[in-house]
Amino acid sequence: MDLGLTDKVVLITAASKGLGKAAAMEFARQGARVAICARSEQLETTAEEIRNQTGARVLAVRADLTKPADIESLVGATLNGFGQIDILIVNAGGPPPGNFLDLKPEDWEAAVNLTLMSAVRLCYAVVPHMLERGSGSIVATQSYSVKQPIDNLILSNSLRMAVIGLMKSLANELGPKGIRVNTINPVWTWTERIQQLMADRAVRNQTTIEEEATKVATEIPLGRMGTVEEYGRAIVWLASPAASFIHGHALMFDGGATKAAL
Repeated sequence: MDLGLTDKVVLITAASKGLGKAAAMEFARQGARVAICARSEQLETTAEEIRNQTGARVLAVRADLTKPADIESLVGATLNGFGQIDILIVNAGGPPPGNFLDLKPEDWEAAVNLTLMSAVRLCYAVVPHMLERGSGSIVATQSYSVKQPIDNLILSNSLRMAVIGLMKSLANELGPKGIRVNTINPVWTWTERIQQLMADRAVRNQTTIEEEATKVATEIPLGRMGTVEEYGRAIVWLASPAASFIHGHALMFDGGATKAAL
């Protein structure tokens, strides 16, 4: 299937590794021009890897999504480099694990800035440009925890729901103006972030990372975690013109793990 992404410009945040990198790689394979950002020095290595594997044009911009000025600079650099932004992929590292009494109010404030306000600020920076063009697609990566909370992840459970509310509201506002807005909500998909969470569980339960990963897999009807390649294909389709009538949707990338009927 031709996804209609040839020469489209895609801005993907937090893309030096994990799910963001997987999305960037797949967009590039589909012929898109890709702008990626991250805080780490690994960013340029990732950009070169994508170029070498796909031949795509890749712009790498160092940016910290908790800093408003960095977001403005990122969007400006993308527009200067490519002249347009057709697709925005809102992605950020997750807040730290912890139960309610393990955390302090300042932990909540930091998590709000990372998870919710990065999405708000990215949309403020990109949506006016999309409105001028009369088209665009926004997809926010969140978590299957928006359907059922995950133990010891109260920050993520709470704030990802806020992002869902933001995206659903934007879908109502922006759909009539030619901009599609959706979210994708992955279950456990093996990345550095998941390894960190499995390590945290292993310490608390006096087990091993491997044992904790096996426990998680047994909770998924398909019997395994997702792969980053599967995630990449799913989010690229959702964001692409091939999904032109999918709007205001929270796609569960979960292998059947969500128990809710709807």
